[in-house]
Amino acid sequence: MTNSTQISYFMFAAYFDTGLFKHLCFLIVMFLYMLILCSNLLLIVVICVNRSLHEPMYMFLCSLFVNELYGSTGLFPFLLLQILSDIHTVSASACFLQIFCVYSYGSVELLNLAVISYDRYLAICYPLQYNTRMTYEKVALFIVLIWLVVFLVNFFTLPLIVPLQLCGNIINKVYCDNHSVVKLACSDTTVINIYGLIVSAFSVFGPLTLICYTYIKILKVCFSGSKQTRQKAVSTCTPHLASLLNFSFGAFFEIVQSRFNMTGVPNMLRIFLSLYFLTCPPLFNPVIYGLKLSKIRVTCKNLILNVGC
Repeated sequence: MTNSTQISYFMFAAYFDTGLFKHLCFLIVMFLYMLILCSNLLLIVVICVNRSLHEPMYMFLCSLFVNELYGSTGLFPFLLLQILSDIHTVSASACFLQIFCVYSYGSVELLNLAVISYDRYLAICYPLQYNTRMTYEKVALFIVLIWLVVFLVNFFTLPLIVPLQLCGNIINKVYCDNHSVVKLACSDTTVINIYGLIVSAFSVFGPLTLICYTYIKILKVCFSGSKQTRQKAVSTCTPHLASLLNFSFGAFFEIVQSRFNMTGVPNMLRIFLSLYFLTCPPLFNPVIYGLKLSKIRVTCKNLILNVGC
């Protein structure tokens, strides 16, 4: 039985030899990372410099795009190094840091989406009271609380993982995650399992309950409201729903492939499923909101044209 403090590194068993295609894989992953960085940074700049976009919904979107940068940066540089390396290992400290980044990214993402759904609920169901119910002070408080609480909750997860007695150091994935490390434990994991259930209730079931409640209310207003109300709901809620479904599918894939035996599934598919929620939301969210929300679309177009001139 080996104590985790004595393990200096972890090995990744999911990588395979790509041979001559190693550098091609590196270039593809690098291109995706650059695309994520540029698209999310563009929308952050657009929202920050344009005063007409200094509204609650766009401020929450700005927080969402910052989280996309944070989550992808916690994965892609590490992934690029592993692709070029012949020995796929990571130090224990770097592994725990990545666990913190991955889980805090996921929690912030879902909480951001929940707050955006609440904002849309107020805008559609209480349009006359919206400005008094969703003030700039409340927006700032929501954003600060999302990041602060998530970081504190995930920070206290690490002291529960690090002391675990591990019987191995092989992780059957391409990056570090909490469940893979806990599965290596030979010691009692009751405390961390209970803590994990509490954190899940806070970061998953809480936001999903709020999202379901707000959309039930929005649908009621749409069915009983005017055509203009329905058009407003569709135009502002469609990108949010697309973003929510995209992230939810990725999180579901990650849970399934982590918790269940996937040995019958091809290795490439397993890698894709495990990376989906860390790559597809940061990649597609700027496109979804950039194309669907006219204010962002027009501002982006004007910004690009001005830079070109």
